[in-house]
Amino acid sequence: MSELTGKTAVVTGASKGIGAGVAKVLGAAGAAVVVNYASDKAGAEKVVAEIAAKGGSAIAVQADMSKAADVTRLFDEAARAFGELDVLVNNAGVYQFATLDEVTEEQYRRQFDINVLGPLLATREALKHFGPDGGSVINISSNASTAAHPALSVYSGTKAALDAITRSLAAELGPRKIRVNSVNPGVTDTEGLTTVGVRGSEFEQQLVASTPLGRLGEPEDIAKVALFLASDLSSWVTGAVILASGGQR
Repeated sequence: MSELTGKTAVVTGASKGIGAGVAKVLGAAGAAVVVNYASDKAGAEKVVAEIAAKGGSAIAVQADMSKAADVTRLFDEAARAFGELDVLVNNAGVYQFATLDEVTEEQYRRQFDINVLGPLLATREALKHFGPDGGSVINISSNASTAAHPALSVYSGTKAALDAITRSLAAELGPRKIRVNSVNPGVTDTEGLTTVGVRGSEFEQQLVASTPLGRLGEPEDIAKVALFLASDLSSWVTGAVILASGGQR
């Protein structure tokens, strides 16, 4: 693939899961990739090594996407390494199952700071680095933004906010040739599923049964949609919220 040859992409939260999958697919398509991570340096460096092993260019940069100073440093390092920016993938995010009586202020602020403030800070900073031809901003949201999942009220709220931000920024930034779209995965087979105890559980079986395509998603499934939105194949697409969930709603 060579859809992104000569272009530069920043992928946040790319040390594992969907972010790692997106970074590797964009790298395979020819993009120079900045692999952002918050704490998993080893994971980020592994993604960089996999991109390089296939002939691509990538660097790992630590930054907490909820902190403006970190976000500025991330894009400054990206510019020093690769120059002008073409693609931003706002993937960094956190979630926590909690019923309403278990929700704490700390949980709320952590999820909204990373899942909502983070993409706003990153997109604002990216504007300084996009060239005259504009660029593509891809927000990784979730089907939880519209689906009714118990014990996910805060996380669902963050993703609904991100979808609204996607539409608003698409209208605001369109005159600057910057497209803004959202990819909304369903349940995807990442390390997080194991961490929260879903992998191998009866709940997993229920999730597969409720998915028309009959399986959990894989990071590469989401990455392929991101590649479409990053490339010129989607040059007439902005403000879209694309459900990538195997039909699960």
